[in-house]
Amino acid sequence: MRMIKIFDTTLRDGEQSPGCSMNAAEKLRMARQLEKLRVDVMEAGFAASSPGDFNSVKEIAETIKEVSVCSLARALKSDIDAAAEALKNAVEPRIHTFIATSPIHMEYKLMMTPDQVIDSAVEAVKYSKQFVSNIEFSAEDATRSDVEFLAKIFDAVIKAGATTINIPDTVGYTVPDEYVKFITDIRNACPALDNVDISVHCHNDLGLAVANSLASLKAGVTQIECTVNGIGERAGNCSLEEAVMAMKTRIDYIGADTRINTTEIMGTSQLLTNITGVRVQPNKAIVGENAFAHEAGIHQDGVLKNKQTYEILTPESIGITEKSLVLGKHSGKAALRNRLNELGFQVSDEELQVAFEKFKKIADKKKDVHDSDIEAMMTKEAIQVPKTYTLHRFVVNSGNTITPTSVITLVKDNRKVEKVGRGDGPIDASFHAIEQIVGRKLHLEDFQLQAITEGKDSLGDATISISEERDGRKVVKRGRGLSTDVVEACINAYVEAVNKLIHEEDSGERIHAQL
Repeated sequence: MRMIKIFDTTLRDGEQSPGCSMNAAEKLRMARQLEKLRVDVMEAGFAASSPGDFNSVKEIAETIKEVSVCSLARALKSDIDAAAEALKNAVEPRIHTFIATSPIHMEYKLMMTPDQVIDSAVEAVKYSKQFVSNIEFSAEDATRSDVEFLAKIFDAVIKAGATTINIPDTVGYTVPDEYVKFITDIRNACPALDNVDISVHCHNDLGLAVANSLASLKAGVTQIECTVNGIGERAGNCSLEEAVMAMKTRIDYIGADTRINTTEIMGTSQLLTNITGVRVQPNKAIVGENAFAHEAGIHQDGVLKNKQTYEILTPESIGITEKSLVLGKHSGKAALRNRLNELGFQVSDEELQVAFEKFKKIADKKKDVHDSDIEAMMTKEAIQVPKTYTLHRFVVNSGNTITPTSVITLVKDNRKVEKVGRGDGPIDASFHAIEQIVGRKLHLEDFQLQAITEGKDSLGDATISISEERDGRKVVKRGRGLSTDVVEACINAYVEAVNKLIHEEDSGERIHAQL
């Protein structure tokens, strides 16, 4: 069976998607899950873009052992130096260098001649070869580039030491049949491509990223670049779960497979949602909450008789099971540790004690504690930042005949600070009180609130994005709060977002790169 490599760029291109930025702890947690998913390569970041990205790539490179770890780098020695330093302790490091090749990019963005672009690309690959043996070269905006020029630059960088050539559809412009012909024409003009991996990186501007990626396999492509939940710049990237499950389900037609552990797909998707707060649409293929739901009577009747009447893949194949943990306030540490292990959380005795205390607080307010409650609790605990402010108490007064008020008491440096806020409702009033305490001019960018499980005692899951202006740029941070009291959940989410603003790791504006 022909095996296709999966190059995951959730932590780099996906993280550039508005609202999807992650801190170092969040990236590491996601990287560990991608390792469990068994991607072949994970692009951990763009090391030269900021100190925060450098440190994230470095920590992931030092932690991940079963997957190749990659850093993006422009065709600049300074970028390559940063990538090489961040990756120096990786088990299987890869430097991914790129330069634009379309006429419009070369003339207006790079302001370089085609020969200068080739020289820069060759120099970048040769320089990278001093540090690592695994080098990927990408021709940015390839699908709007000249075939003969691409053949020329690919031949040159392969001779210089490139081991993977990426032919990206940077702006999501191409269509499947055209893409197949385009790649085939390049291969015919550049025989050296037969000796390296050929990769594609498709964007979803026309909704064709997955279709284009799968079609490219007909042209001999050996690696697909994608992201979990299809997140990424603009309309996003090729969705990992859709491409992988299409190959798995239609292996008879596509004739290719991957090493992905598909039973980790749903867990990976949910983890990313929990970290970013960006939820997938209900009808999203594979991982949407309606992907295996049947409402029409004729469909329900068919599924009850034989699931294959309307389901072409099983929920179990992507990690959805009927099993649901039900623990209560009388459950002990041993039961909690056992279920945490089953859910993929390996905890020390100290971490178990912290988790157990959190669990008991939830169990005191809920009759039953389910898997989703535990996962939400543990994911939130795993990605917290240092707490400059913590919530001590809150009192709200609200009704349809009075102006809602909220008295908030936060603790900073062992000192309690209390303020009163007024607003359109108890949550708005609470946010105004917090803003007074922290003394910052904050703007609410996004606010989401939903229940973790069914029932009136469900945990409320609040996700808040706030921003502030810094040196002429907008800095956005996201916080998450969990509580059976939705007002408390929202307050905790807002406080966490404030703490992230204060402890922002990146010192300076991050450079975003498009492929």
